[in-house]
Amino acid sequence: MAKSLVTKTSHLSTFILKLDRIRIPLWLLGLTLFTLIVPIAYDDLYGNDQERAGIAETMANPAMTAMTGPADLENYTVGVMTAHAMLLMTAVVVGLMAILIVTRHTRADEEDGRIELIRSLPVGRLSYLNATLIVLVITSVLLTFIIGFGLYALGIETLDLQGSLLYGAALGGTCLFFGGVTAVFAQISDSSRGTIGLSIAVLLISYLFRAITDVSNDTLSWLAPLGWVTKMEVYGENNWWPLALMIGGAILLFILANYLNAIRDLERGFLPTKGGKRFASKLLLSPLGLAIRLQRTGIIAWAVGMFVLGASYGSVLGDLEAFFGDNEMMKQILADIEGASIVEQFLPMLMIVITLLATVPPIMAMNKLRGEEKKDRIDHILGRAISRNHLMGSYIVIAVINGFLMFSLAALGLWSAGDAVMEEGLSFSMIYGTMMSYFPAMLVMVAICVFFIGFLPRLTSLIWLYFLYSFMTLYLGNMFQLSDWVGKLSPFGHIPQAPVEEVTFLPLIILSLIAVLLMVVGFIGFNRRDIETS
Repeated sequence: MAKSLVTKTSHLSTFILKLDRIRIPLWLLGLTLFTLIVPIAYDDLYGNDQERAGIAETMANPAMTAMTGPADLENYTVGVMTAHAMLLMTAVVVGLMAILIVTRHTRADEEDGRIELIRSLPVGRLSYLNATLIVLVITSVLLTFIIGFGLYALGIETLDLQGSLLYGAALGGTCLFFGGVTAVFAQISDSSRGTIGLSIAVLLISYLFRAITDVSNDTLSWLAPLGWVTKMEVYGENNWWPLALMIGGAILLFILANYLNAIRDLERGFLPTKGGKRFASKLLLSPLGLAIRLQRTGIIAWAVGMFVLGASYGSVLGDLEAFFGDNEMMKQILADIEGASIVEQFLPMLMIVITLLATVPPIMAMNKLRGEEKKDRIDHILGRAISRNHLMGSYIVIAVINGFLMFSLAALGLWSAGDAVMEEGLSFSMIYGTMMSYFPAMLVMVAICVFFIGFLPRLTSLIWLYFLYSFMTLYLGNMFQLSDWVGKLSPFGHIPQAPVEEVTFLPLIILSLIAVLLMVVGFIGFNRRDIETS
């Protein structure tokens, strides 16, 4: 009986691997390149102990601990520096990869009717789920060894084989764990949107809980899965047993997902589904209202997440001043900027991270139009008295309002928590104004999505590569000592770093005009091209 439940699992695993023969290798290639370029740059830039001690001083503060986790700053080798700056952030990206892969082949395939078709063949009830999990394990193992041996092959002295393999294993374990989380939510939720939303919520909560507890109570950070990543102390103590927690947790989640899948009906979830209204509301009679209805759960989840993210960073600002109050070396480093407090000098780095994350939901909101097109849904809307301009314009309005909401809530969270912990308080106008100065850059990112949807719909996902480039160059730009032009290839690189730098409106106006131009061109392309069907 048990064997019949997983009949043809190996065949379905091969089938899924063929479906993702491009997607998974691209993920692995991107993550590998993203990882390997960092230690090479660090080895060139910080070649002696004195230079590494200087960068260690800049990282030894509560704000950076909340952002990247703790590290052995007394032994800040190139290996420790690489793991400190990159491992946690890369783990978050790996968690997102696992969520998207598992959702695609569980709840999304079920939602689109593919699993019902597959189950009509002589396969087991649990075969497709386990085939997906096998593909996840294969991806995790490949990620572990490609990155592990890749780091060791660089030939940098402090990147030893054990530490390099642990670095890769930490990412592989993260992939397994959050893939297991997603597999469980795929049984609980009855939609792919709900599965992704709940899974990303767990990922974000894990990051935020770790950020708060790493600063306030290091013991509690053991409760966060992403806290296990930093507890491995890669290239330092090289603790392997937190990896056992990840793998053990993943196995338990796999078992739970199989059990839930076995006892539920196809196309049903365990979360109660609210009954629909007998008559549609007036809101659903327009493309704008329908799009809002489809995206409202994600918008609410991201809104809460951005407020909590801002508050988590704001909560460490008081400790920041106390920390630097007794640090003579940092006082000398920061003395170059006159008239700016210590907090104000650290705000630009926080703003880059927060605003880039706040740009993710509006990009997703805009790309939802392309997703609806691939599922053959927008032709039903365009078959009515709805123009293409009206349809695309509705999604642009949602994306812009979405971005404004995310930026505003992140600023509110940062200010409210920071004002509560700082003795002299924190200016809301300064925080909000600084945050909103990045809004035109967000508009450009949304406009690029519009352009792709209009002219190159199959390449719409390339926006995420551009987003990753923006994050890397701006987050790591100072450490890499990159030229200014490298950062300015991203719209975020043109924003003055307020409150340290004076905000000039010319670059903001130019970015806004570029956004408008790209949107207009995108409208033209969308009106001229054929609507694609699967």
